[in-house]
Amino acid sequence: MIEYKFNFDYLIDKSIILKGICMKNIVIGVGNILFKDEGVGIFASHYLNENYVFDGNLEIIDGGTLGFKLMTYFKEYDNVIILDTVSIQDKVGQIYKIPSKELLGLGKYRKTAHEVEIVEMLEICSVFENHANVTIIGIIPKDIIKVEIGLTIDMEKCFDEFILTTINEIKNLNIDVNKTNNVKLSSIVENLVGSYNSSSIKTITKDLNEHI
Repeated sequence: MIEYKFNFDYLIDKSIILKGICMKNIVIGVGNILFKDEGVGIFASHYLNENYVFDGNLEIIDGGTLGFKLMTYFKEYDNVIILDTVSIQDKVGQIYKIPSKELLGLGKYRKTAHEVEIVEMLEICSVFENHANVTIIGIIPKDIIKVEIGLTIDMEKCFDEFILTTINEIKNLNIDVNKTNNVKLSSIVENLVGSYNSSSIKTITKDLNEHI
């Protein structure tokens, strides 16, 4: 994992993370599961909910393509962890931990629609006196173009490390993490596909492929 180094002046007072249970914390998986690896954040959020229990004030949600509706979380929570792809020139599967202040300086990050929206929301929130401490846990995708649900083989191989990196970041908020289940990634993907009407999926993917 690559961790961007930053000046500790950027950090909120250490006292606010001494008791994660007293803070409002949230993990948000963002992306679009219809475009292969772009769904990794979504899959990760469901994987965490299915397999782990967290002893502290923590929510984990599927943020999907909510876009600017995510602004609420940036304004009302103390700590926000975003799980997403990152459009940085590096090898597939490389994982980055990027504090929001560093993310604002990464122009190359803004490639997909939700990446653009996240950066723009952070820019807006930065002018407010009170806003969340935002961290991006991002991974370099292989394919975010093909219209198909499920990760590429290269990304599947890196998925466990992506989850572990997220778990470690949650623990940094002084939240205890316990694994209680062993639901596989393949089952997570299958369940998400099943949450859609199969005929609707076929129609959507057919229409998208025709326009690519």
